[in-house]
Amino acid sequence: MIYLLLAIVSSSLVSIMMRLSEGRVKNNLSVLAVNYAVCILLAVFYTGLRGMAVHGEGAGVAAGLGAANGFLYLTAFILMQMNVRKNGVVLSTVFMKLGVMVPAATAILFFGERPAAVQVCGFVIALAAIVLIHLEKDQADVTFKGGLILLLIMGGSGDAMAKVYEEMGKAEFAEYFLCCTFAAAFLLCAALTLGKGQRLTRMDVLFGALIGIPNYYSARFLLKSLSHVPAIVAYPTYSVSSIVIVSAAGVILFHEKMNGRRKAAVALVLAALLLLNM
Repeated sequence: MIYLLLAIVSSSLVSIMMRLSEGRVKNNLSVLAVNYAVCILLAVFYTGLRGMAVHGEGAGVAAGLGAANGFLYLTAFILMQMNVRKNGVVLSTVFMKLGVMVPAATAILFFGERPAAVQVCGFVIALAAIVLIHLEKDQADVTFKGGLILLLIMGGSGDAMAKVYEEMGKAEFAEYFLCCTFAAAFLLCAALTLGKGQRLTRMDVLFGALIGIPNYYSARFLLKSLSHVPAIVAYPTYSVSSIVIVSAAGVILFHEKMNGRRKAAVALVLAALLLLNM
């Protein structure tokens, strides 16, 4: 459970750092590219340069799944940006968070996990909390329905890759899998950055690093947690716990207000966490 807790804290720090970067950076793609570069450096730090030159049975699986994961990571980010422009940040965030259904369904349908009835109830309550905590009266009209569904699928599929690797890959190549993930995302992101002619600024580098460090550890600890915690428990716990921490940080650090709807959603989250971990 300690790995899951560390993954939750790391994921929350990613959101908090991104919130801090608002108004301070001009080039989102440049920040994202620096973030992925930092993730690569951390992966190399843990394995060493020799560790990156892996071979043998399992190396190809790690590289292939990692490259696919990197593509999903970046695609989800681009879809998020596109949907925010078309449908507003509220509705886009709801569908991004609802992507938690994809890894949970993957664990049940393909890897034979069988949640208890109380955990199913917790999962349903968690989904309800995700919708409620982002539901506002002034949300934008839906003008890009297909994009919202793609966001849910691609974001959820990226999360599910950790479970896929945990089942299909070898533990000794886990760092290599993460390195390939971030390398693929970095190469794609760098190409887009160059295509748009964006130039790095000091603030881009600073916030890219501040986001990249917890981003790497969130992926690393989530992957490790799946060896100890069932995916049907790990994924919704990871998602809704991050919401609670980020919401608390919003109130304490950024002086955001919690309305009655969001307070009710946080109460649902706590109930869901209790049921999921029974």
